[in-house]
Amino acid sequence: MKLLTKELENRFVKIGSQETVEDPIVIAKFFNPMGRGYWFATEYDSAERMFFGYVSLFGDYNDELGSFSLDELESIKIFGVGIERDMYFAEVPLSEIKAKYTKV
Repeated sequence: MKLLTKELENRFVKIGSQETVEDPIVIAKFFNPMGRGYWFATEYDSAERMFFGYVSLFGDYNDELGSFSLDELESIKIFGVGIERDMYFAEVPLSEIKAKYTKV
């Protein structure tokens, strides 16, 4: 599966930096189809091939905001299965993602 389409990349360009936005919009969701692991991208730097967003790998208190690499996502294989993009994901504010994926 192609994780970053031209259409999605154009959407990141249109939204731009959300660094100063209190509740940024999550533009794309990537996931591990073999178990836990979600990456929610709010920004993308095409020159560096790096995303910024919310990462929930274990569904616990280790979830955090940070950078993650498109190359790394593309290289992950678990029993031959790679990370996928949720093609049905609709953009939502980050607060909704945190409410759903973070254990309190």
